[in-house]
Amino acid sequence: MPFEVLTIGRVGVDVYPLQTGVGLAEVTSFGKYLGGSPTNVAVAAARYGRSAAVITKTGLDPFGEFVRTALEGYGVDVRFVGTSDIAPTPVTFCEIFPPDDFPLYFYRLPKAPDLDIAADELDLDAVRDAAVFWITGTGLSEEPSRSATLAAVAHRAKAGTTIFDLDWRPMFWADPAQARSYYAEVLRHTTVAVGNLDECEVATGEREPYAAAKALLAAGVELAVVKQGPKGVLAMDRDGSVAEIPPVPVDVVNGLGAGDAFGGALCHGLLSGWDTRRTVSFANAAGALVAGRLACSDAMPTQAEVEEKLRSAAPAALDAAQRKV
Repeated sequence: MPFEVLTIGRVGVDVYPLQTGVGLAEVTSFGKYLGGSPTNVAVAAARYGRSAAVITKTGLDPFGEFVRTALEGYGVDVRFVGTSDIAPTPVTFCEIFPPDDFPLYFYRLPKAPDLDIAADELDLDAVRDAAVFWITGTGLSEEPSRSATLAAVAHRAKAGTTIFDLDWRPMFWADPAQARSYYAEVLRHTTVAVGNLDECEVATGEREPYAAAKALLAAGVELAVVKQGPKGVLAMDRDGSVAEIPPVPVDVVNGLGAGDAFGGALCHGLLSGWDTRRTVSFANAAGALVAGRLACSDAMPTQAEVEEKLRSAAPAALDAAQRKV
């Protein structure tokens, strides 16, 4: 049976402070959570009852065992979670300064195991047959992951829905100037592109939201989703239709998991056959819910929770729209 959602790329362990408003030097206790953006997207999709799996690699260490156990606990299939002896399973620390300052510290050197995925290790039948295939910009940052990612999207040839999370992390690139050419190659095989303004600029050279969305469509996608932070989300279809989704009010605890929650909810909405406005509104509310929680994977909401958030946010969104007019 093909997976409804199959993701590929980054995995690790998030080590988050249990104190907020202080730097790591002053933190005295931490929580340990499953991490890695495409891994969290798979977890989020599974939370909605979708069959999900992730293609990735861990190190040969106890944290690798933790990753597999955590994924199984969240209902994500681990058959494509391999191991690599090039380095330990990555660890990521963050500092929490709500509402909008969350410095990240990645321990992925000299090279993370999830960048050691080779093209000849892929189950290309599973890649082709998945209803939604989710890839990230980080997977293009280094070989052999780059070649594996390119081989996967080329083999899919736009079968089903292929979502490209632009996911710009400049510290992962030896030469960040190379990124745009690889992004362009992937966009030719992509049906949906998702990114914030910085990521859209890397992919297309455009930073203005409408121009960025049009540039992504011109590059080959069918749906461009441009996240604008406190200004909400812009979604543009190939036929030119536009949905502008206002932000959902939230008391931010940790904003780092919001994008992954948005991604899993986006997959769920597309699989459900919802129209663009409903899909992106649902994803936006899911992101807001997780921004109001500490963890990423642990914090992924259920459909009932997201729908309740949408209902409670509706009066505030309407009031904001009326003030704008």
